[in-house]
Amino acid sequence: MDYLSENTIALAFIGDAVWELYIRDKIFDKISKQRPDQMHKAAVKFVKATAQCETIKKLIEQEFLSEEELALVKRARNHKVATKAKNASITEYKWATAFEALLGYLYLSKQEERLNEIMEASYHE
Repeated sequence: MDYLSENTIALAFIGDAVWELYIRDKIFDKISKQRPDQMHKAAVKFVKATAQCETIKKLIEQEFLSEEELALVKRARNHKVATKAKNASITEYKWATAFEALLGYLYLSKQEERLNEIMEASYHE
């Protein structure tokens, strides 16, 4: 299946789960002795729209993405949205959706090595 032409909102749906699990795994490894609410607070710092917005912009600025990946990000960012995040602007929400769409695409197209490269580059303590 050609996931590159998939609806970017559908890709973001998957990418959100992929990123959340990746972050939860990192948090668990780091502070598993903490209470669950403390682990949740630590994870939110990475999965909130404003953080994802900053992350994707840094990846673009560093020219970390391929032309194909960048085209997908731009298409996802420009997708019309009907909702927005509680604590983020529409612009930040669109960038966050673009980040999630990229992760969803890489996950679904089984590009595991590239997915891991991008997530590692996006995770900063």
